[in-house]
Amino acid sequence: MDKDSDARACMMFVCVGDIGWGRRGGMCPLSISSWSFCLKNKNKNKNKMPRDRDPLVVGRVIGDVLDPFTRSIGLRVIYGNREVANGCEFRPSQVVNQPRVEVGGEDLRTFFTLVMVDPDAPSPSDPSLREYLHWLVTDIPGTTGATFGQEIVRYESPRPSMGIHRFLFVLFRQLGRQTVYAPGWRQNFNSRDFAELYNLGSPVAAVYYNCQRESGTGGRRRGL
Repeated sequence: MDKDSDARACMMFVCVGDIGWGRRGGMCPLSISSWSFCLKNKNKNKNKMPRDRDPLVVGRVIGDVLDPFTRSIGLRVIYGNREVANGCEFRPSQVVNQPRVEVGGEDLRTFFTLVMVDPDAPSPSDPSLREYLHWLVTDIPGTTGATFGQEIVRYESPRPSMGIHRFLFVLFRQLGRQTVYAPGWRQNFNSRDFAELYNLGSPVAAVYYNCQRESGTGGRRRGL
């Protein structure tokens, strides 16, 4: 690799905070001024991920359900002893019971709304019921969890019948405590319209997992 290419690589690794820079053993031809610039600006991109590497983009959650957003609040969803990570797989038998949901934030005076939906109902190839609402909890105080909020729509465990379904948890920040009404039905819920109706703005966090019939006979979700 020539010196210019090496310099560009070093700058990218340092500014983005990529651990790949360590493979160069600390050898970098950047000037002192370039190093100073990188060190001052590296934290600006610390929580950003290239769109082609963002699992919400790769999994088509961005687009099918949500518009692009910047994650700003911690969100943990845990079934039993296993935490949900984007794109991981759970069996229906593992998600029968309501998960434990932990919400970040600064203090108890900030409130959040949690939405859980299936954008692949009844099947990934024909999602005519998109989005199917599995759970809706509002007025969750920051730094607590879903059990401290108001359950508007009770948790319904995933039971996908055809193909691999995505099950998505979306967290919104509220302007304050508010009254939210349960929709008349679970099918054809729309997270974007819901957020607009209740002035929730863009999501502050989201995470999803994949799930299919226990037998594993469903085909891969189209588009992946």
